[in-house]
Amino acid sequence: MSTKVLARLEQAFGASILETHDQFGDDTAVVDPSRWLEIARFLRDDEACSMDHFIDLTAVDYLGRAEPRFEVVLHVRSIEKLHRVRLKARIDVSASDDAADDANAETALARIDSLVSVWPGANWFERECFDMFGVAFSGHPDLRRILMYGEFVGHPLRKDYDASKTQPLVEYRAAANEKLPPFDQHEGMSFGRQTHAQRPAARNLLGFETPGLGED
Repeated sequence: MSTKVLARLEQAFGASILETHDQFGDDTAVVDPSRWLEIARFLRDDEACSMDHFIDLTAVDYLGRAEPRFEVVLHVRSIEKLHRVRLKARIDVSASDDAADDANAETALARIDSLVSVWPGANWFERECFDMFGVAFSGHPDLRRILMYGEFVGHPLRKDYDASKTQPLVEYRAAANEKLPPFDQHEGMSFGRQTHAQRPAARNLLGFETPGLGED
């Protein structure tokens, strides 16, 4: 049934569907990145597609191949119709971010529209993609790092990231023991809080002393 979705996309968007295939059983459409958001909205709203289930979004760095260097990859599914497709858009570092020298190349960004307005679940996936690959999602409501700290320089899943590089050393932040957003008082546990009583060390069957609960 997923092949019908690809046919529907080709019918609706013509030359903006650059290619389709079903490699490894995944029905895939490679699309014009300038119509990324429009095509995503169509997949959700068109009755024949009805893609109401966002699954995953990430990127791939094809360093060394002919431009464009990056692929943004989206997986969506229809709960009602039980079909799924993979959407790809090939992008490169945008002209406005193109680095003038190698020292700045690691911070230059590739850009594409955000899909948060179509599938809110894409929010943190796009943040991870931005953090790890340096793909900036235009229109994202809160585009900032999600895995690395704010002072981190570069994007560690890019193929040209130097894994031996020393990152800027920053002072430890004062950490509160209270819950951090987005958790409220009804969710999760306060970070680092002890919730159990200490008990004295005991001896095991071999006579060795074992630490009490909560001790190192």
